[in-house]
Amino acid sequence: MVALITIVIILACVVLAFFVLVQNPKGGGLTGAFGSIGSQVMGVKQSTDVMEKGTWVTMAIIAALSILSVSMFETPKEVKQPQQSSAPAQQQQPTGK
Repeated sequence: MVALITIVIILACVVLAFFVLVQNPKGGGLTGAFGSIGSQVMGVKQSTDVMEKGTWVTMAIIAALSILSVSMFETPKEVKQPQQSSAPAQQQQPTGK
């Protein structure tokens, strides 16, 4: 299950990278690329809102999936060591008769 969530996180990172790279840092973005004709035909005026919302939603998905994947990890069980007696083992000395 953790492997599946990891794959979804990677895909969401790719989508986030797309959203970030398509946006223009000065606010032009897709609106500047298509010009005024594009805004009349395709409604690109809303593209900055869609890109910004897509960025925030994708970041939220990545954060939620990261928290979920960490919570699904199982802690390793402690390996029990054989109990040692507190008294040292008595050694027999060889008898040389």
